[in-house]
Amino acid sequence: MEYTDSDLCYITATEALSAFRARTLSPVELMQALIKRTEEVGERLNCLTYNYFERALEQAREAESVYARNPDETRPLEGVPCAIKDYHPVAGEITTYGSKAFADFRPERSAPTVERLSEAGAIIHCRTTTPEHGHAAVTRSLLWGITRNPWNTEFSPGGSSGGAGAALAAGMTTIADGTDGGGSIRIPASACGIFGYKPPFGRNPLDREHPSEMVLHYGPMTRSVADAALMQNVMSGQHPADIHSLRDKITLPTEFEPLSGRRIALSMDLGYVEISEEVQQNTRRAAAVFETLGCTVDEVDLGWDYGVLDAWLVNWEGLFWALAGDQLPRWRFEMDPFVVKLIERGSTHTVDRFYGVHRVRYQMYQKIGKVFEDYDLVLCPTLAVPSVAACHDNEDKTFTINGKHVDPYLGWVLTYPFNLVSPLPVASVPTGFSPTSGVPTGMQIIGPAFDDLSVFTAAAAYEGAAPWRQHRPTL
Repeated sequence: MEYTDSDLCYITATEALSAFRARTLSPVELMQALIKRTEEVGERLNCLTYNYFERALEQAREAESVYARNPDETRPLEGVPCAIKDYHPVAGEITTYGSKAFADFRPERSAPTVERLSEAGAIIHCRTTTPEHGHAAVTRSLLWGITRNPWNTEFSPGGSSGGAGAALAAGMTTIADGTDGGGSIRIPASACGIFGYKPPFGRNPLDREHPSEMVLHYGPMTRSVADAALMQNVMSGQHPADIHSLRDKITLPTEFEPLSGRRIALSMDLGYVEISEEVQQNTRRAAAVFETLGCTVDEVDLGWDYGVLDAWLVNWEGLFWALAGDQLPRWRFEMDPFVVKLIERGSTHTVDRFYGVHRVRYQMYQKIGKVFEDYDLVLCPTLAVPSVAACHDNEDKTFTINGKHVDPYLGWVLTYPFNLVSPLPVASVPTGFSPTSGVPTGMQIIGPAFDDLSVFTAAAAYEGAAPWRQHRPTL
């Protein structure tokens, strides 16, 4: 089979692995196409920090020889190009966390999930941008500048895994990883028109730098549901570096059962979020797809309120103070001013205020738990708007949705609540495009606690009925 460069830039890992085994495609050809694409569009998007192209080509040649020698010896992701977020430690390679304070930092050990991807044969060919310490839902930093959305470069690809979302949508990588502490996988998945998955807490091991942090999740970012399942099967499972990593490993299938008969709840606003009209329209059309698949879809009131945002912020600010407070004396004037404020606010939270976050989590889980007594899945938008400006100001007091002033930092996202009820698995799938900006929109699929399979089954069924991979940005 003859592949064009465009075909190769948008081939899925599942397709590539099949072609590698059939000897109709070489890992070297795939890597060369991605390098060429990066050279063509990378500068316009500014979504990569470092690349390892020469080493990646050598590793691709090694993978090619394995397929030629004995395809049965290949590992699960043998020869698949994988972009790693520049927030995830990679042993011996500069990992900046988007911060000038770490501009030359080389960790001794990789994050467990990064280790597993590499050991499974994935080839790390580049690192993707993130805002400083992954603090924001847009991707820009004083160290690396502004990352842009390939569908419309005036807009952000989201954050904090925005570089990964932009690279996938632009055809610069086959798969990518992300971290999700408040939506950092799902936000760019929505804004960039790809698939992103926040696993339940404990399913994928955390890194060593954030032990026991329940809002944080490592997960896959891909162009297809099947690719995310491939990555999850590699990334998940108990690891000695993470006391919370689950012993029971879920192996996701490559084919899923029909969805007919499922009862699905739709919450348009989670009880309190202002949602733009274009997102509402795309979400309702996407929810209706499940009815064509034989499901019942009912709109429900989840009953959450702005106390959820307050709880998340208390935890987030406290986390920043604990992890980066000691950086202020040296780096205050070379840090994003908003990050400085996060750290300073975190230093003011009392123990009882911090512990109150757990009470809010409990109350949230009681409310959504009642919904799951009657429904198999919950749907809601991923973002309240398709995206925001690439240079969006987290303190922009003029920011509005439907003419109403909302919090410019997180008032336009519906992801962070599910980091508080962290055992719930959540995926984001594309639902269409904004008729005004051309930026994609997305919808979250939420499953019961630790029920990864139900979320993947629903996402795969939806992908089959409303495919999104035929759409590609014009750059």
